[in-house]
Amino acid sequence: MSAPSPARRDPPLLVAALIILAVGYLGLVVFLPLLTVFIEALRKGIEAYFSGINQSEVWSAIKLTLIVAGVAVPLNTVFGLAAAWTVTRFDFWGKNLLVTIIDLPFSISPVISGLIYVLLYGANGWFGPQLQEMGIQVIFNITGIILATTLVTLPFVARELIPLMQAQGSDEEAAATTLGANGWRTFFLITLPNIKWALMYGVLLCTARAMGEFGAVSVVSGKIRGFTATMPLQVEILYNEYNFVAAFAVASLLALFALITLAVKTVLEARFADELAAQRWR
Repeated sequence: MSAPSPARRDPPLLVAALIILAVGYLGLVVFLPLLTVFIEALRKGIEAYFSGINQSEVWSAIKLTLIVAGVAVPLNTVFGLAAAWTVTRFDFWGKNLLVTIIDLPFSISPVISGLIYVLLYGANGWFGPQLQEMGIQVIFNITGIILATTLVTLPFVARELIPLMQAQGSDEEAAATTLGANGWRTFFLITLPNIKWALMYGVLLCTARAMGEFGAVSVVSGKIRGFTATMPLQVEILYNEYNFVAAFAVASLLALFALITLAVKTVLEARFADELAAQRWR
């Protein structure tokens, strides 16, 4: 028997080139635009920055964005848990179709997602006239914004949970049931602790997308200033008015939220690294 060959090591020049390529690409595509947002927001000083934010329409946009995210994210969290449980714990006809439908918002343009709701609930849509007779307005209202945002962010929680729950299997849950635990007790004591990290990542991604969604919201909102303009729409409104400092100031708030989300994720991963590793290899 021949002796085993020594471990192969990649040429240092190749490693360095790949690292430079990766860092350079990220710098060009991610870090440089992000830095530009803050530079432009502070171009005329901190006073002009806060003056751009301290406007009634901006505060209205911030409030609306938080309300929309506060409704859409819990809805998709509950749906994601239910969908992941259904897909990974039961065999039924149409299971693959359900998974495909969950992924559908990833492949559909957000603008098309918004147009779907206009077609359904607009003044000349399928259900628009009936809703108007009942005094219910969906399009050009916060209701339509929530519906469009919920559709666009629907897959995030479910797609984080489904692969993990499939890999973990249901042995622990079956053992708990055998020992007399009911369904809710099994969920809260066995299932939820096992999926909490994937659930957290899904919620973070869903929240970030909900707050930053532009395309679908732009179609259904009508961009009514101070009423249906979310933060991304307010950025466009201010930019089109050549109020660049205020536009980048609002954009910096969205970027700051994204950085805070990333920081929270990093801190939690560092603090609970051992538990997270054990959960991944369980």
